[in-house]
Amino acid sequence: MIRAKVIGAGGYGGVGITELLLRHPEVELVCLVARNDVGKPMSALYPHLAGFCDLPILAPTDPQAEVEADVVFFATPDRVCMAGAAAELERGAKVIDFSGDFRFQSAAKYAEYAARIGLEGKHLAPELLSECVYGLPEILRGETLSKSRLVGNAGCFAVSCILGLAPAAKYKLVKLSSIICDCKSGVSGAGKTPKPSFHWPARYDQVNAYRLTGHQHVYEIEEQLSELAGAKATITFTPHVVPTARGILSTLYAELNAKVTPNKVMDAYKVAYKDSRFVRLFDRSAEIGTMQVRGSNFCNLIVDVDERAGRLRVISHIDNLMKGQAGNALQNMNRLFGLPETMGLDFPGQYP
Repeated sequence: MIRAKVIGAGGYGGVGITELLLRHPEVELVCLVARNDVGKPMSALYPHLAGFCDLPILAPTDPQAEVEADVVFFATPDRVCMAGAAAELERGAKVIDFSGDFRFQSAAKYAEYAARIGLEGKHLAPELLSECVYGLPEILRGETLSKSRLVGNAGCFAVSCILGLAPAAKYKLVKLSSIICDCKSGVSGAGKTPKPSFHWPARYDQVNAYRLTGHQHVYEIEEQLSELAGAKATITFTPHVVPTARGILSTLYAELNAKVTPNKVMDAYKVAYKDSRFVRLFDRSAEIGTMQVRGSNFCNLIVDVDERAGRLRVISHIDNLMKGQAGNALQNMNRLFGLPETMGLDFPGQYP
């Protein structure tokens, strides 16, 4: 059995990965760590877990929190994993980080990311950056993940945008300077910490754009699309909050290159995702939305060409707490340990 530890267990990412680990046939959950609610059983924080996960929340300074595990999930904000990853790796664990600490493979790239989003301070574990892997399994092939021990789990908006645009970049279907990502997320994307703008009276019926500059996922989207294309990609990214609990809908636009036809576009997407269980392709006639991926690890893509305007149009749907976070992390774990990628994840989600 794979022994698993979750650090940051009390937040939405922590409970999300906990739920998935509990149903995984090859995992034993051995330790839950968080700064808040120390001493409480996990089921006191999340009563639906009563009888399923009654492990106590341990403080990071508790000696019991240093228990050895085969995999450690850091469901924590930026700069937490970079301070703790080395110790877990030394104890023999593989590490999967939910923040931006290990999404970039050099100190220079990390510094550019940190500067863009206003993070202060240098990376605390620069010696580990050369071995970290960007954790989006659909764009990684071969043994890249299975040979790794440190994974930077892809960001939620990044998952929706990269999966929606990866074939277009890889097969050079579009002009890389013309990409527009218009994205909407449910409120849970902001995490568990209460904020005045997310109180029910302030959020009900309210849709608004935010962080029009310096959004944390822009840099990773541009970096991954550029690597796929072998040329610089620049995006215009506009995130919005919508009054739903969960889900991301990203409408992605780009100007088509010359002689790229609708058939060529769809063929490219089919080739790119022919072996990807969790990416499903639809044409413009599909009547789908975020409800059709709720609670699942699937990404549903409507792939379309606006022939009149000469533009690619892709509508990408994910559950931000699943394929955008915990589900993708478990998919990464499966690859790390040589397990079937779908293990513990191959279910349709929740409807309605």
